[in-house]
Amino acid sequence: MTSTTAAKLAELREKLDQAKEPAGEKAIAKRAKKGIPSARQRIDMLLDPGTFVEIGALVRAPGDPNALYGDGVVTGHGLIDGRPVAVFSHDQTVFGGTVGEMFGRKVAHIMEFAADIGCPCIGINDSGGARVQDAVTSLAWYAELGRRQEPLSGMCPQISVILGKCAGGAVYAPINTDIVVATEEAYMFVTGPDVIKSVTGEDVSLHDLGSARKQAEYGNVHHVAADEKAAFEWVRKYLSYMPSNCNSAPPVINPGLEPEVTEDDRALDVFMPDSDNAGYDMHDILLRIFDDGEFHELTAQTANNVIVGFARVDGRPVGVVANQPMVLSGALDAASSDKASHFINICNAFDIPLVLVTDTPGFLPGLEQEKIGVIKRGGRFIFSYVCASVPKVTVVVRKSYGGGYAVMGSKQLGADINFAWPTARIAVMGAEGAVSIMARKQLAEAGENAPAIRQQFIDFYNEHVATPWIAAERGYIDAVIEPSTTRLEIRKALRLLRDRAPERRPRKQHLFPI
Repeated sequence: MTSTTAAKLAELREKLDQAKEPAGEKAIAKRAKKGIPSARQRIDMLLDPGTFVEIGALVRAPGDPNALYGDGVVTGHGLIDGRPVAVFSHDQTVFGGTVGEMFGRKVAHIMEFAADIGCPCIGINDSGGARVQDAVTSLAWYAELGRRQEPLSGMCPQISVILGKCAGGAVYAPINTDIVVATEEAYMFVTGPDVIKSVTGEDVSLHDLGSARKQAEYGNVHHVAADEKAAFEWVRKYLSYMPSNCNSAPPVINPGLEPEVTEDDRALDVFMPDSDNAGYDMHDILLRIFDDGEFHELTAQTANNVIVGFARVDGRPVGVVANQPMVLSGALDAASSDKASHFINICNAFDIPLVLVTDTPGFLPGLEQEKIGVIKRGGRFIFSYVCASVPKVTVVVRKSYGGGYAVMGSKQLGADINFAWPTARIAVMGAEGAVSIMARKQLAEAGENAPAIRQQFIDFYNEHVATPWIAAERGYIDAVIEPSTTRLEIRKALRLLRDRAPERRPRKQHLFPI
């Protein structure tokens, strides 16, 4: 029996030492063989040095003499760039990081903590899913954790980092967070290849089923990092653009830089190719029209015909949605619509203004697109943009045709300020398609002169119809600007819109296109 203070302190230190490595030497050897850090080392890689405060280190299942401290998860809080965050990290060496009752209680508590103080909640996931030996108790706690995500959703940033092989419930919780980041070596799936083989007879490799790259292609992962260090650095960078919660402002970094037109700005005056069909990399424009040449891209490994990410304007974060002419000529499709819709919802939830940079021939036609629901998924893009009440600025740099004109920040869908470059082409469709419809009869009667007449129609259409001037005359474009002034015009526009207070009409919820 420990009766002295010294003995009690010794007992505390002994228990805390056990809690740091609940599974003992076997756990250390297991991690060494896999070449992975411990749950606490992962947290230390994520947070500012020395700021982690652990909660529940001595928690373990009651009534079980063999129960291990921590019950498979490390929880607590710390700082990232000096701002508070809540964090939990699965311990793969304790019951495979699976969910038991005490595990669930710990994670539920840290999620409630994040909601109470209004800070981001970050989950570091490396789990086999439900704890089979705990039967329905494990399932019950998965459901409890799902319920606790709702108060955080849209109030505090929620981020999931996928490491190792995550299965079952260990992927359903992350997919309901704002952002999912995975490493190249990570896997996520509902059921593994062996179970699939036994139930359906389908033979599928682990890579095709749930590798990080494949899940990024499927739209379930927003960023694939080279390794764990890179994943945590990406998360820290992401949070630098986000507020701690929906009622606070994000960090302002280096406002007022470069208040005049620079040489980088002037390069935009000669940037756009003369040929409408010539490709270019949209990133080259984005790096010139925002602060410091910085752009933090999301979902860069999938649906590359649309680019989404964060930049800064006058030191303040903005969300950017831009077409990428290098992929599908910048045409929109089902996958890119989902990508843009989700990103717009994040920006709107956390009051981050939107800047759309447009160069698109419209929505991609084809049977395959119809099969996978381009109508419905394109509708989500439109609906997300309409519902967003944040300041919205559009810059049309080249093509803005058809449905692409509407969804890529048209004034009719709620854009506050619309700019166009002189190189903009705004019309129902491109010249070739329009001439095939409008001049069908004349071309049919032209015989051998048809190619020359066709070219005359195309030249007339491009010169007099597909221009920014008609849109400007009708008031659909607020200003046609020199490309070199774009960065400063966006800055002035967002300063003007900063304190706008949009009217919100009460309702229980929107009916999202599904």
